Amino acid sequence: MDTTHAIVAEGLVKRFGDTTALSGVDLAVRTGTVLGLLGPNGAGKTTAVRVLSTLIRPDAGHATVGGFDVVRQSHQVRTLIGLTGQYASVDETLNGTENLIMIGRLLGLSRPDSRARARELLARFDLLDAADRAAGKYSGGMRRRLDLAASLVGNPRLLFLDEPTTGLDPRSRNEVWDIVRDLVSDGVTVLLTTQYLDEADRVADEIVVIDHGRVIATGSPEQLKARTGAQTVTVRPAAPEDLEKVTAVVRQIAAGEVDVRGDLVVAPVADPGALTHLVRRLDDAGLTVAELALRSPSLDEVFLSLTGVVA
Repeated sequence: MDTTHAIVAEGLVKRFGDTTALSGVDLAVRTGTVLGLLGPNGAGKTTAVRVLSTLIRPDAGHATVGGFDVVRQSHQVRTLIGLTGQYASVDETLNGTENLIMIGRLLGLSRPDSRARARELLARFDLLDAADRAAGKYSGGMRRRLDLAASLVGNPRLLFLDEPTTGLDPRSRNEVWDIVRDLVSDGVTVLLTTQYLDEADRVADEIVVIDHGRVIATGSPEQLKARTGAQTVTVRPAAPEDLEKVTAVVRQIAAGEVDVRGDLVVAPVADPGALTHLVRRLDDAGLTVAELALRSPSLDEVFLSLTGVVA
């Protein structure tokens, strides 16, 4: 059995009538890491999660989770995994403790063990003060934390997070990211689908981009950024009246079209020494700048270049 990979999928196909949601998807998630599954709406991300979590069967292909076949050994797979969808699935009429006890009882834990596990998770997710409050009165971030806690009642070795931060404010998203990092440090393997590219950039060890049901790119965030080639230089002249002159100088070292955004000049560059050359040419022209920067492509730009769609 392959112990280096917690999830392995080969040639997964899933059709819904005339629509092919997955068209031969291959995945390999290393044990104890986060794999970010990216793609535009309708690309097949959620369908892949539903197949791997045994909620639906593939029409073709093969997948194992924790070494167990998702079709022939679905029961064993379910004992290993936790799943959190795009929207909190807690019972709004029950309080935090009752929600987690209910999950524990459904998983076969005794009532005392369920209560102990509930208290442990409420403490871990900073929800003890709200333990006796109805979940319907929780904030969005608190509901998401409770939902994540519910997915961990059974101590899963693998966790599927399907767009877990949808609708959350930046602070709540940061809290979820911290939780994911803590889980991975404890040895949990995470498959994360997200539309927030900064989320994948900050959390994922490896990224798989799918579009129209097919894998179109795989690699670490840095590897994917390197695939786009050119870096970007940005220059802001100190004197607004020098904008045209600065733009002309930037064109001399640019590897593509120069874009003027207000008083900021932006251009792609391919030469590793482009910034040095630019500084020298600006100095020779007697031009002073208020801002000068060279940056690698963002994951947003990588995504756009790969799919042609803004996430």
